[in-house]
Parts: sequence; C-alpha cells; structure tokens
Amino acid sequence: MEPVSRLLPLAVAQVPPVPLTGARPGFADQVAALMDDFPNTRLAIYPELHLFGVDGLLAERNAALRAAAEPLDGPRVKLLGELAGDLGVWLMPGTVCELGEDGALYNTAVVLSPTGELVASYRKCFPWRPYEPYLPGDRFVVFDLPVGRIGVSICYDAWFPEVARHLAWMGAEVIVNPTQTTTCDRDQEVVLARANAITNQVFVISVNAAAPLGTGRSVVVDPEGRVRVGAAEAPTVLTDVLDLDDVTRVRTFGTAGLNRMWDQFRDADEPLELPLYQGRMDPKRWRPTSSG
Repeated sequence: MEPVSRLLPLAVAQVPPVPLTGARPGFADQVAALMDDFPNTRLAIYPELHLFGVDGLLAERNAALRAAAEPLDGPRVKLLGELAGDLGVWLMPGTVCELGEDGALYNTAVVLSPTGELVASYRKCFPWRPYEPYLPGDRFVVFDLPVGRIGVSICYDAWFPEVARHLAWMGAEVIVNPTQTTTCDRDQEVVLARANAITNQVFVISVNAAAPLGTGRSVVVDPEGRVRVGAAEAPTVLTDVLDLDDVTRVRTFGTAGLNRMWDQFRDADEPLELPLYQGRMDPKRWRPTSSG
C-alpha cells in the first residue's frame, strides 16, 4: 500500500487591505487571480481584517468597523463561502468583524471549505488593548483538512504562548496567524512565530498586511523554527508545500534530533502545580491529541 500523502500546497497573500465593503467583487477577482497564478493551491490565506480597510482617527475607524459588523450567518460570510466553492479552495480570507448574538463586536477568523461551508470560526482571544474595540473570544479552535489539523490564532494572540501550546495540544500541526501589524514590533512577531513553532513542534504561518499600511514580513516557519519562505514589506504571495509528516518526524526524533517536549513526562511523574492558572500540568494529559 502506498503511503498517504500529507502535502499541503498553500498560498499566503501579503497584500494591503481592500476598502471596507465586505466580500465585494474586487476580492473575488483577487482570489481568482491568485488561483490562476498558483493553480495547485489548496489553502489560500489572507491577513487580518483584509476586507476591512478603513481610514481616519481611531474612534472613526472603530465606529466604521462596528457599523460593518455582521453575524456569521449574514451575507458577507455567505458570499465568501460561494467564492471558496466556486474556486474549489480552502479559503481563510483574513478576519471579519462579527456581530455576536449579544450585540458585541468580535474580530473573527473564518474558514471556508471547497464546498462553500463555513467549517470553523475563531474569535480573537487577545485583542490589542486599548486600541481594538473587540471583546475577547473564549475558546481555541482547530479544524481538519484531508491532510491534517490546522489551528487558528490572530495577530496579538501570538504574544501569549498559552494559545499556541493549547492549539498544539488539541492536535494542530499548522498554526495560521493572520495579522495586520502596522507598528515597529514586526521584528518581535517574526521571533515569536519561530519560537511558537519550536516550542510546539508545529508549522507556523504568520501573514501580515503589506505596505503601505502594514509592515509585511510574512513568514512560513517549519516545526524546528526555520523560516521556509519570507517576504519583505511589498505586496507579494508566498507559496509553499508543507509536508505535515515533518511534524511527526520532529516530534518522534526531536528538534535538531534532540528535544522531544511532548514526551517530557513519564507515567509515574507527579503533576506540576501551576498557581498562575489555579491548576496543574498533569503528565497523563500532556501529549497532543491525535488528528487522525
């Protein structure tokens, strides 16, 4: 029997945001052009708030974002699903301004399948306070592709190692982190993408908005922390083919053939108290969930 391929061809679009008009025809043309240029793409990824380009002072921008918010069963996500279905691609179109059932505003990543379904949504757990108007989400999210499991975080979530660790524990082999970083800390974010990949032995995809709004420098990082492909600040598309068996290899033999963090504990080891979390690290619950 031939081994099952776990290859994931992807396209990471480092582009400026489009004007705040939702899933307008211009974005459909953008994704269609990407698929024409890179027809083997199975997962297309865009930056945070890609469909929500707004100008003005902070209060004006926040008011515009709130005015544009829709529930996930609204017309915007429906159009995005139709787009993914028409092109036959897994689509992560950036994040959307979600109007929650309670009337609250959330910064939410959505994932559309090649059949047009909304298969996952994740509300940013760590909004960039005090500048962002969103309420934090209350759960971490993974979803399954035919080749493996993907975890989702958003921008500032990457600064909290608990997020990446929990996604890896839930079985994620790839973590996608769309960002809209316009500030001078992109250097640190690239370091964090590499660190989160190393400490959790996962691929990390950090896609940022391009200049002139964003500071770019999108990266695809392998499970040992090496940058496979990276960009400067200008608009571009990063393409790569991830072999998710690399995650299995690194977790089996160790980072650099040495460190096997997920096999750190023996069965007889005592739980480690974690007073910060009013909880504990239990050796029996340490290893990641299987994505098989």
